[in-house]
Amino acid sequence: MGQHGKRYLEGAKLVNPDTLYSPADAIRLLKQMPKAKFDENVDVAIRLGIDPKQADQQVRGTVALPAGTGKSVRVLVFAKAEKAKEAEAAGADSVGAEEFVEKIQGGWTDFDVAIATPDLMSLVGRLGRVLGPRGLMPNPKAGTVTFDIARAVKEIKAGKIEYRVEKAGILHTGIGKASFTEEQLLANLLALLEAVVRAKPASAKGHYLRSITLSTTMGPAVRVDPAKVEATLQEAAATA
Repeated sequence: MGQHGKRYLEGAKLVNPDTLYSPADAIRLLKQMPKAKFDENVDVAIRLGIDPKQADQQVRGTVALPAGTGKSVRVLVFAKAEKAKEAEAAGADSVGAEEFVEKIQGGWTDFDVAIATPDLMSLVGRLGRVLGPRGLMPNPKAGTVTFDIARAVKEIKAGKIEYRVEKAGILHTGIGKASFTEEQLLANLLALLEAVVRAKPASAKGHYLRSITLSTTMGPAVRVDPAKVEATLQEAAATA
């Protein structure tokens, strides 16, 4: 394992590894850390109290981040005729059908999200072995198999993300950029956590939010207190 750089070590001095921070305090710590030469991603890793091997304990869904992702998302849409025109008008980066199936089979993956109309899924299904492992396969649960193409494209461009638990029971995703304000990062974090809590499988037993960790691309991790997260979400729901 390589040694950490000076900037990482300076940031680590701000964090007490034995402390579980509130969501707001954790984000405040991240913002106080020395900055990299680029705009780092802010990521969250959530360990859930589920058995990911069980089909009824999969956690997957979508959430619109209030402050967006800070990224320029490249959207590919599989559609024809009027639906293709709707996709182009909504801002899709690439729109087509058979020609893009051939391009992808040839190794092209110059997109971040793929959307398809239901009538073309028999065609797109040929790409399962290529797009599936990359998490790029259109899926009805993620809202990326739909006839409402314009809405799907606009939502993704505005900051709608998909989240899903990995094999080890950990959900990992980005919630914005280091340049975001504390308020923006907190709003995005709480929106994600609220969605994940709502998606709790009925068969999951015991503590659901086991651990939550925030970090920037190049920075040390900050542990968030799951109990304080739940209290914050309850407070927000009570005042909504």
